[in-house]
Amino acid sequence: MKTLTISLSQRQIARLQQAVASGSYASNSEVLRDALRLWEQKQELRELEMNRLKRAYDEGMASGEGRSVNAETLLAELKAESRG
Repeated sequence: MKTLTISLSQRQIARLQQAVASGSYASNSEVLRDALRLWEQKQELRELEMNRLKRAYDEGMASGEGRSVNAETLLAELKAESRG
């Protein structure tokens, strides 16, 4: 493994040391590796969500021309759809 120098705030250092002292982690490096794994998972989820939103946008654009509608008309249409 490669050694990397990072800067942390006093609060971050205290929390890191607390995690190791409590036995939750074996070392500072283990805490940081776990944090990076969680960050990577968050990034992957963000990418999946962005792809889902892009697909939804593309589907919406491909569904045809939009139309103007006011709230009362839309509510009446939705109620009619739910009845039958």
